[in-house]
Amino acid sequence: MSSEIKRLFDFPYYQLEKYDLKKSLITKSNGKWEVTSTKEYIEKANAISRGLLRLGVKPNDKIAVISTNNRTEWNICDIGILQTGAQNVPIYPTISKEDYEYVLNHSESTYCFVSDETIVEKLNQIKGNTKLKGVFTFDDISGEKSWSEILDLGKDESNQNEVEERKNAVKTDDLATLTYTSGTTGKPKGVMLSHKNIVSNVLASALRVPLDKGTGRSLSFLPICHIFERMILYLYQYCGISIYFAESIEKLSENAQDIKPHVMTAVPRLYEKIYDKIYAKGAGFSGIKKGLFFWAIKLGLRFQPYGQNGWWYEKQLSIARKLIFSKWQAALGGELKIMVSGSAALQPRLARVFAAANMPVMEGYGLTETSPVISVNDLKDEGFKINTVGRLIDGVEVKISEQDEILVKGPNVMMGYYKDPEKTAEVIKNGYFHTGDKGKIENGFLSITGRIKEMFKTSGGKYVIPNLLEDKLKQSRFIEQVMVVGESEKMPTALIQPNFDFIKEWANRNDINISNSKDLVSNEKVIARIQEEVDGCNDNFGKWERIKRFTLTPEEWTVDGGHLTPTMKMKRKIIKEIYNDLYEKMYDR
Repeated sequence: MSSEIKRLFDFPYYQLEKYDLKKSLITKSNGKWEVTSTKEYIEKANAISRGLLRLGVKPNDKIAVISTNNRTEWNICDIGILQTGAQNVPIYPTISKEDYEYVLNHSESTYCFVSDETIVEKLNQIKGNTKLKGVFTFDDISGEKSWSEILDLGKDESNQNEVEERKNAVKTDDLATLTYTSGTTGKPKGVMLSHKNIVSNVLASALRVPLDKGTGRSLSFLPICHIFERMILYLYQYCGISIYFAESIEKLSENAQDIKPHVMTAVPRLYEKIYDKIYAKGAGFSGIKKGLFFWAIKLGLRFQPYGQNGWWYEKQLSIARKLIFSKWQAALGGELKIMVSGSAALQPRLARVFAAANMPVMEGYGLTETSPVISVNDLKDEGFKINTVGRLIDGVEVKISEQDEILVKGPNVMMGYYKDPEKTAEVIKNGYFHTGDKGKIENGFLSITGRIKEMFKTSGGKYVIPNLLEDKLKQSRFIEQVMVVGESEKMPTALIQPNFDFIKEWANRNDINISNSKDLVSNEKVIARIQEEVDGCNDNFGKWERIKRFTLTPEEWTVDGGHLTPTMKMKRKIIKEIYNDLYEKMYDR
């Protein structure tokens, strides 16, 4: 059957034929889970296609979709758009209105679907500077056109034959979507991904899914505008897994307890927050309960898969799972079989402790330009190795350059950057995509060892790989975010965003008076305690790599504040600009 899937809109039809789910897409609205079956999904997608044809949408037109949360309507519009031969241009909801304007103009989008009033307000400020002919909203908003108008326009099925002709004309190598990178520097780049790019990635990734097809439940909350979650949703459709859309990250635990998912995806920062929350709760216990909790944590941090620690460890682990770790499971519904991590490096301690808790996190690796998966861990055939990003998926070739850069070739590699042949030529050479990441392959497992562009040289001529120091420091509960700097300077230093919530709790326990974040970052006892964390980190590195000075920033680093991309990666250049006075002070200038 898989050979019949050539284009992205083939997935729901495959699901209908193979599984015919009564619960395909499920979104919570007004306190109630609203269910869409596979059949209804396809019927509404066809209505969208018919409506778009009546609006005059032509093959290769670009139609933008901007949604604050993942929801059923996004997926219906996605299939409806693609069936017409047009391309879906997903846009991050959190970017600035100026970036909205740039992406809409660069892509030449003619129509736009948006989720809610917040986005409409931002969009209305710039839509007059674009080529948009119409904006349609998923929520009912006074004075705005609803997406239901397109559904109504498509109720008349008399032009369904034209939809079928359009579908038949779409080839597997045709452009399917422009996915704009969130960009840690400069303007977003429009990554051109074909149907084949993403379909091949889905089919190869499906071989790693350890779930019963046709019966599973997933919880989706990572932004669907990012290719990671979008590919995952096609994968769920292919595997017949019901997709529940979380209301928000804040309601993740509540939604999980409600639906009891078997699988979910997240970025490492979220797993860190889940772990920190569990840890903080355990720290509040007393007596035997507290002792058992930290015994289980200590045991979990030694975890090795496939019984590598021996029978006595496994015996202790079974006790810890029954007494302690089962409570962790219950907080996320109690039936999680697997979690997937991507977008950034997962700390090995998190991989160990969650696997010990019977909630294994399978870390993978990929980029928007590779649709996205290149490699991923999985539990089958001893395919789970902590501190790696797993084995390569089928059909993808990787070679390591003389500079240790990861080079990728395969059907998942993008067509190029939209309207930018020069940048395309810079990254695709001799058929290989140059990732910019450094890595190594040992015993079939790929490991990421650094980022070429982020590596810097001090004035003494020594190279420093900042993310290695940063990953070590972020294991501290006192540190939320950290950026190591020092290019062309005499020594490495660090800008640190403290974990404000944890430090306030710690301060209360230690009778340290802190009234606000400004007091916190200047408090001598706080600084001294974080110095201990920095010293502990430094012990793992050479003298030239060690952080000689650091400074604490008084604000939380956020997407809205411009510090982070929508996928929670640091915007290094912008963070340095924001805190330039602190940076200069560290170097006595």
